[in-house]
Amino acid sequence: MTKQMLTAMAAGIALMAAVPAIAQQGGSTVTTATVQGPILSFSVSQEVRSRPDQATVGAGVTTTAPTAVEAMRANAAAMDKLIAAAKARGIKAEDIQTSGINLSPQYDYSNRSDGQPPRFLGYQVSNSVRATTPKIDDIGPLLDALVAAGGTNVDGPWFGMKDPDAQLVGARGAAIKEAEAKAADYARLAGYRGAELVAIGEGSFGGPQPPMPMVRLQAMDAGSAKATPVEPGQVANTLTLSFQYRLVR
Repeated sequence: MTKQMLTAMAAGIALMAAVPAIAQQGGSTVTTATVQGPILSFSVSQEVRSRPDQATVGAGVTTTAPTAVEAMRANAAAMDKLIAAAKARGIKAEDIQTSGINLSPQYDYSNRSDGQPPRFLGYQVSNSVRATTPKIDDIGPLLDALVAAGGTNVDGPWFGMKDPDAQLVGARGAAIKEAEAKAADYARLAGYRGAELVAIGEGSFGGPQPPMPMVRLQAMDAGSAKATPVEPGQVANTLTLSFQYRLVR
């Protein structure tokens, strides 16, 4: 046997010794993870519910005029009153945001069976803003003030938390304890001694509740009716942690 052949054989043996994590068993490949123990993956969620500390309401006005310019001007004047009413209720300028402006021509399609084109009526402008406030107890009076100022389209309120993540501080510890118990239970049921944490990841889902049905309010005499009742209830924030454990003998 030549020196070159002996060198090649030694190199081959060294390579086999360097990769013991991969072996062929009945046509299947066994990896390091399988040799050391199977990987268990699952998620744990913790929900935290609490009284909201902020709310957002939407309000807008719709105006119609013969020309687009006139419709926009009339709408701007009406919106100025609406925004002034929101500020008068203590809403800061940075907490008031325009959410949509729409300008469109209006036509009358009735009684057009004679083949004539629809009759042009003018232009309609819709403009709306959203206002956010920490004064939860003031939402009812705020809605009434917006309607009294000329608001014709009112929607909300949407309740939420200024700092949703602050709700989840205690939930993280609870989620980890639940995961440890679940992994230990899986290990026991599968005949393993225990489970070692390999990886953990966080994904939280929360924030304002889904929008409530649109509310249509009629202007009321402030002295003849009480404020619109609004119940904030509670908002939920959910923490979801994903875990990977290795089962060990």
